[in-house]
Amino acid sequence: MAATARSRGPGVLGVTVVVGVLVAAVLAGLLLGPTSIAPAATLSEVADRLFGLHLHTGLSPVEEAVVWQIRAPRVVLGLMVGGMLALAGGSYQGVFRNPLADPYLLGVAAGAGLGATIAITAGAEGANGPLPTVPVAAFAGALIAVALTYLIGASGGERSPATLLLAGVAVASMLTAVQTYLQLRQTQTLRDVYTWILGDLSTAGWHDVGLLAPYAVGSAAVLLAARRRLDVLAVGDDEAAALGIDVRRTRLAVLIAASLGTAAAVSVSGLIGFVGIIVPHAVRMLGGTSYRVVLPLSILSGAAFLVLADLVARLVLAPAELPIGVVTAALGGPFFVLVLRRRSGGSW
Repeated sequence: MAATARSRGPGVLGVTVVVGVLVAAVLAGLLLGPTSIAPAATLSEVADRLFGLHLHTGLSPVEEAVVWQIRAPRVVLGLMVGGMLALAGGSYQGVFRNPLADPYLLGVAAGAGLGATIAITAGAEGANGPLPTVPVAAFAGALIAVALTYLIGASGGERSPATLLLAGVAVASMLTAVQTYLQLRQTQTLRDVYTWILGDLSTAGWHDVGLLAPYAVGSAAVLLAARRRLDVLAVGDDEAAALGIDVRRTRLAVLIAASLGTAAAVSVSGLIGFVGIIVPHAVRMLGGTSYRVVLPLSILSGAAFLVLADLVARLVLAPAELPIGVVTAALGGPFFVLVLRRRSGGSW
């Protein structure tokens, strides 16, 4: 029965549904917003710009700027961040053989939060330079946290999944304590820090897309190439080694790629939670547990999910906005409870 469930694919209908939701999410992200722009004119503008149809859209220069300088980069960044977090979450779950693992497991969130807090409290918010200071600091903090976790996890001589998990908890606790101390010392920056921590795509621009793109593409390529090996790892380390898989090297490659992609994603978007848990579980319900299916569909589903969540964040209190992390938490909390109930019932 387990083998049957593992080999079961999503089918043409399932893939069509995922792609359809993704396309609908992109169109909604471009068409809807606090600024009212005629949907037909917006679609004509998009078609004209993408395909060179030379259509007369009737949009004013201001409306064109809203579409291409505000909505479009926000949608593209949402696609990339959501797809990367979902892919990293599915990969972490495969490496640790734990369906409740998420991309922040090894301290990425705590490290990125500390890095961003240091930059903000030092007055770097909005600093001009060749690279935005806060995203770079968050990226560096996330990578340092993962490196510390890996080093501490190896201090006992063995980098098993259990020791890495415990090391991640310890590193996250230490870095969060330092971050809290800095916040208490610089209370005037609390609003900026919490805005970043709760996730925010409202200031997304094409420069953010450019910062994330090379890391997201590189990480996704490595993780998708490893999806068959993750299926083998699911049977256990000893069995995988007997089948010719270098377990240690595979685990290290996946962890590095997933952590790098996650660090890059959160550096430009802030800490958006639950995407890495919700999406891979939903994909498994749709298409089975084989990582050959879970990882590619997680990219598409995660991208659509985050764009739709961002759309809710910017419309529900328009013209004000909710932090996108609040929306994903509101959806992810109940979903997480359902997953726990399902596991406790032995139906996972």
